[in-house]
Order: sequence, then C-alpha cells, then structure tokens
Amino acid sequence: MAKAEQPAMKSIEDELRSALHEAAIEHFGDGTEIEGLVKLSGGASRETWSFDAAIPDGGRLPLILKRDPPSDEVTDGPTGVASVLGVDRWTEGRLLELAGEVGVPVPRVHFFLAADPRTTAGFVMQRLEGETLGRRILREDAYAEARPKLAFQCGQAAARLHGIPIDRLPPLNSLRVDEELQLYRDILDSFEHAHAGFEYALHWLEERQALAGDGHTLAHGDYRNGNFVVGPDGLRAVLDWELGHLGNPFSDLGWICIKSWRYGHVGKPVGGFGEVDELLAGYQAGGGAPFTVENLRFWEVFGCMRWGVVCVINAFSFLTGSQRTIETATIGRRAAETEYDLLELLD
Repeated sequence: MAKAEQPAMKSIEDELRSALHEAAIEHFGDGTEIEGLVKLSGGASRETWSFDAAIPDGGRLPLILKRDPPSDEVTDGPTGVASVLGVDRWTEGRLLELAGEVGVPVPRVHFFLAADPRTTAGFVMQRLEGETLGRRILREDAYAEARPKLAFQCGQAAARLHGIPIDRLPPLNSLRVDEELQLYRDILDSFEHAHAGFEYALHWLEERQALAGDGHTLAHGDYRNGNFVVGPDGLRAVLDWELGHLGNPFSDLGWICIKSWRYGHVGKPVGGFGEVDELLAGYQAGGGAPFTVENLRFWEVFGCMRWGVVCVINAFSFLTGSQRTIETATIGRRAAETEYDLLELLD
C-alpha cells in the first residue's frame, strides 16, 4: 500500500511571510498583503528583508524588516564586540523611535515583530530612498552637492542622539573608557597572537585617558559613512543602531573619522567627505557638549584600535572555522592594514 504523501515543509521565507502578514494586518488593517519579500545582502550578524505592504486604501508602503538570524549567530564571535555592546532588535527599534523624537533623521518604525515558531523577534521600519554605500556617496556625481553638507549634518545628528535623556532609554550595556579598553585587551590576549601595533595603541590610550573627555550618554556605537542613507540633498537617515550603549559620546565622533571609513578619500577626515571644523560646528548647533581636537584624536586612535581588534576577531573566526565566510576572511585580512593606519596615526 502506497504511503500517504507528507505535506511539504514551509520554507523560511514562507514562514516569515506568514508572520509578517499577520502583524501587518493587525497594524494596517484587514486586506493588507505582503509583496516582494526578499532578503538583502549585507548585515552578516543580523538579517535584513525588504518588502512592500499593499494596504487596504490602495497605497503601498516600502518597508524593511530587521531581525536576528534564526541561528542567532553573531559575526564577531562569543568574545566579540557585538556580544558585549549589542542590543536585541526590539531595543534597536526603540532607539530609532527615540532618536526620531529628538530630530535625528531615522526611518520611521511601523511595528515590532514578536518571536514565534515562524520567526525571530524584529522590527519593521520605513524603507528610504538613497545611497548607503560609502564609496558611491564619495564618488558619484549624484551626491556632489550633498558631500559638502554631510560633516555638519552628521555632527548635528550625533549631538541630538547624545542628548536623549538616559531615563528615557531602554536598558543598555554601560561601559566607561577604562572598561572598554580592558575589553579589547582581553579579546586580543585571548588569541595568544602578538599584534605590536595594537598593543602600543592600547598603552598609548591607557596613559592618556584624561583626553577622552567627560560625558556618559547614549552612544550609537557604529556611527560612520556606510551606516547613513544619503540623498542628493544630504543626510536622510542614520541606520544600524545594533551597538547602541551607554558610553562616552565623543566615541561616535572619533569613529566617523577613522581612515577605514574614508574609502580612499583620506584628505577629508570626516567620513571622506568633510572637515573636523564642520563636524564640530554641526555638533554645537545640535546642542552637543564642547570638544577639542585632542578629545577627537584620542577617540580616533581608539576607534582605529577597536576596528583593528574587530578585524582580528574575524580573521580568527575564519581560521578556526567558526565563521568560514568570504566576509570574515576579507575583514580579517584588514587587520594588518588597520595596524599600519594606527601606527601612522600615532607617529
């Protein structure tokens, strides 16, 4: 006797579409349909999906879902930066909402997606038109008029996000500069492989912690060219809040200035598109605390060291086989480049 046919297993995409459809109906009304669901490239430690919601009044909403991958893997490993500073997707979505309330350009968050057997937790936000690839922002003619505005706009947006009252924030990890320095030293030591440039930078930073400046606020954690949406009119949105934490606000300003985020345009220290005085002017216009060139240099050195450690994490993730992907290999190879940049910066 022939066996009865088993019902076909639903694909990951089908399961996700079902969960999104249910949540979209609850948010936008009966008759809402999910169309054009596709997983986007990038975001190795998080999943990003693009889709449209066809709503009952005949309109279409271009949307983005950010969620954890089903395997709950993190690119830089269990001892990595994301495991210490990273937030869950609901917290990330809440940070976007708060940032929008104080005038930071961000996508609108429409609704949150609860975890169930079909999906991990996530949030759904507006899909904006514009460019996110740093190299294109710096090279293409379409952004020629935007580039001179960006350093000021990024400074202003940073000041506004740093000004969100701490008592309004969701629970976040909190790190002082000495604690964060120890974190990166411990990570490096765990690999038992000498990196003289990074060791020298750690000593340099430990001896000059007074230059870090005061303040303990929300810090974005990955505030740089490549995490912005840019249009011909300038900055349209600040993306990727998944490393949001409580820390020194000037860390974001140093991070945007490190050489790796200039994409070859090394003569423009702020993201490859602007000058430090423009960043400072924007930061002051947004209500940010005063900072000096010395404060900024400390955090640029810090950021370069930090990015180098992330590259080392990726290198060993590939070599040990825990994350054997093209992306981890490519980022891992940049450890030597970053070490060179760091020594040049400290010369």
